[in-house]
Amino acid sequence: MTNRRDFLKGIGLASAGLIARGLPSSAAVSADRPNIVLIMTDDQGWGQTGYYNHPVLKTPNLDAMAANGLRFDRFYAGAPVCSPTRATVLTGRANDRTGVPSHGHALRLQEKTLPAALKAAGYATGHFGKWHLNALRGPGVPVLAEDSHNPGAFGFDEWLTVTNFFDMNPIMSRKGKFEEFNGDSSAIIVNEALKFMTDANGQDKPFLAVIWDGSPHVPWKASEEDKRPFKELGEASQNHYGELAAFDRSVGVLRKALLDLGIADNTIVWFCSDNGGLGVKPGSVGGLRGLKGSVYEGGLRVPGIIEWPATIKPRITEYPASTMDIFPTIADILDLPGSVFVKPVDGISLTSLFKKNPGKRAKPIPFRFRSKGALVDNDYKLIAIGHERNPKYELYNLKSDKAEANDLSKTESEIFDRMKSEFIRWSASVDDSVKGKDYPAGRVLDNNPESHFWTGDKRYEPYFKEWSKRPEYKDRLKKHSKQQ
Repeated sequence: MTNRRDFLKGIGLASAGLIARGLPSSAAVSADRPNIVLIMTDDQGWGQTGYYNHPVLKTPNLDAMAANGLRFDRFYAGAPVCSPTRATVLTGRANDRTGVPSHGHALRLQEKTLPAALKAAGYATGHFGKWHLNALRGPGVPVLAEDSHNPGAFGFDEWLTVTNFFDMNPIMSRKGKFEEFNGDSSAIIVNEALKFMTDANGQDKPFLAVIWDGSPHVPWKASEEDKRPFKELGEASQNHYGELAAFDRSVGVLRKALLDLGIADNTIVWFCSDNGGLGVKPGSVGGLRGLKGSVYEGGLRVPGIIEWPATIKPRITEYPASTMDIFPTIADILDLPGSVFVKPVDGISLTSLFKKNPGKRAKPIPFRFRSKGALVDNDYKLIAIGHERNPKYELYNLKSDKAEANDLSKTESEIFDRMKSEFIRWSASVDDSVKGKDYPAGRVLDNNPESHFWTGDKRYEPYFKEWSKRPEYKDRLKKHSKQQ
C-alpha cells in the first residue's frame, strides 16, 4: 500500500511506547508482528450491544473494547449466514468463490487461507469453537481427526473444535481427541484459547487465535445466573440474551488476561458477528431491515470492533468494511506477499483507517448468497433479488435511509445503472471462480465432500447410542432414526 511507510513508522513509535511502559523487550521487538485474536459470535445482530443502547442487553466489556479501539458502525459479515462468512474471513474472498454458497458446505482445499499464511510467517495458529467449513450440518459435534477438512488442513496448529453451533457443557474435539467440558461454552473456548496464547507467548512466538463462539445461535441455553437480568422476558429470550451476557463476560476475561500477560498493547483483537440477527424480542438489528438470511442491512450489517492499543487510537467510523477485509488487512500489516492469496481477492486492507478516515472506500463490498446479491458502494447499496435469472434490482442510500425503505432505482438512474453493471460484471467473475478458474488446475478438484448431516455420516455411527442421551443431539438422532 502507498501508506505502508507511514504505517510502519507508526508501529515504530508504538514500540517505543511499549518500552517506555516497561513491558518485556520481546513485546517491543515483535511490535511489527502483533498477536492476532479474531473473535466472532454466531447470530448476534447489529443492535445487540450496550453501545448501541439495546433496551435490555448490557455489554460492558464490548463497550469498553469499543471505547478503546476502532468501532465500525458499518461493518458487514461476508454473507447473511454462518459458513459463507467464515470462508470470507479465512480467504478474503466472497464465499461463492471458495465453494461455500451456504451453511454446511466445505471450504475448498484449493483455497489459500489466513492461518496457513501466518503459520508460514512463523506464527502459532489456533482455532477454538465453531468450525462449520467441513460440509457437516446439524448441531455441533466434535470434528474427527481423519476429517479431510478439519482446521488443521487449513493451517491451524492447534484446534479445539465442533462442527457447528454449541451451547452449555459441550463435547469438543482437540485435534481429533474428544473431550467433555462443563459450563458455559463462551467461557470454555476463551479459557482454552488463553492457554494457547500463554504458551505461544512463553515461547516468544506471535500467535493467531481464532475464537468462533456458538452463541447466540439456537437452541438457546444459558445458566440461571445469566438469565436472571432478563426475567421479565419470555423463556426463549431469557436464554438468548443470557448467552450474549455470558459471551460479553468472556470478552472481559480475554482482555484482562492479555493485560496480565503484558501483551495487550501489541495484540489485535478483532470482534464481529457472522451474520445479522434473529427474530427475537426485544429486537436484534437496531431498526435495520431484514434478519439473518437476508441481504438487506439486518442480515448483513453486524457489530465490529478492532482493538490494538499500540497503533489504533479510539475512534468511531462510518467507513464501510467487511469480513472480506480481515485477511488483506493482516497481510498488509505483516507485509506478506500477494502470493498468500488466491485471486481475485474481494476484500481490501483497512490499515489506512487506523489513523484517520481515508474518505470514500475505493472498492465496493460485494455479496452473493443463493439467488440474492448486493453491492455496497459507500452511501449507496444495490440489491439484486433473483440475480441468476430475471433479476429485480433495488437501490438505497444508506446514509439517509438506514432502514432501506425508499427504493431509488428509478430516481437515481445514473448511480443505479453504474452499480447494476458493476454487480453484473463482478457476479460473472464469481461464476468463473465457482468453476475453479482461479486455481492453477483451472478447475475444482474432486476432493471436497458434499453438504450432509453428520447423522448420515457412517464415521459418526459408533457414537450414536452414547450421544442419544445428550440433550443437544437427541432430537437430531430421533429424526434420523425415523428416517431409516
